[in-house]
Amino acid sequence: MGIFDRLKQGLTKTRKTFQDTVATLVHRRSIDAELYDELEEKLLAADIGFDTTTALLERMKKEARRQSFQTADQLIPVLKEAMDEILTAQDHAMHTAAQGPTVILVVGVNGVGKTTTIGKLAHRYTLEGKRVMIAAGDTFRAAAIEQLAVWAERANVPLVRQAIGSDAAAVIFDAVQSARARQVDVLLCDTAGRLQNKSHLMDELRKIVRIMKREIPDAPHEVLLVVDATTGQNALSQAAMFKEVADVTGVILTKLDGTAKGGVILPISRELNLPIKWIGIGEQIDDLQPFMASSFSEALFSPQES
Repeated sequence: MGIFDRLKQGLTKTRKTFQDTVATLVHRRSIDAELYDELEEKLLAADIGFDTTTALLERMKKEARRQSFQTADQLIPVLKEAMDEILTAQDHAMHTAAQGPTVILVVGVNGVGKTTTIGKLAHRYTLEGKRVMIAAGDTFRAAAIEQLAVWAERANVPLVRQAIGSDAAAVIFDAVQSARARQVDVLLCDTAGRLQNKSHLMDELRKIVRIMKREIPDAPHEVLLVVDATTGQNALSQAAMFKEVADVTGVILTKLDGTAKGGVILPISRELNLPIKWIGIGEQIDDLQPFMASSFSEALFSPQES
């Protein structure tokens, strides 16, 4: 199965929601207030959110008036174009170091798939021929450290860890030192995922970044926020929260294969101005894919297989 077919398969539930939207446009011939009400319902069902849904509807209404559309199906390319513009407005490419290790700081609340995502990133970069190292910076949870150890072994990459309860910044310091000494290409750093005390989280992240910059002035090169697509608008709220407490440079949206709420990608991009860097479309080790805006929207509008 090719990459595009795997993407379509991984987006099956979200695609069904968008196909319902397209079906509404195809089967309802007239363009009237009732049609736009139906479209609003469909778009909200995909967890696009009220603000972005309103913007999409306004775009369709404007074009319908400007081009004097006669039938509802003429709105389909307008909707797709508007979505494409939202998704392509951001730079989805990963930033890398000019020399030395590229340091990627991974943040997110517990339960979103953060640890698994780090393991999959390590596997992917290893397949690309890069020397990879993982830093177990979530010293708050023993399970996170042990899970990273399993992934590190699976990807055949070194893991820098300390005992549970250790200072997270100390772990990151050791990892940065080791990554430089061993000429590592990519250093993936886990962090604690608790949000009960925002000031504590902010202080810890600032300390980690301060330690990094002592050794590598332009680190971290990416601060990636992992969010769970199945939580819909809660994922948007988490993204807003972490954007407030950390210099997030991009988002990894996991578990897209298990939800019809994949439309949350749109408000994350449009309302928070955060690029989607990676998407998880399955449970297999190679089901974490770099986000490609054009392929994503094309997959959503591709007809459902019978």
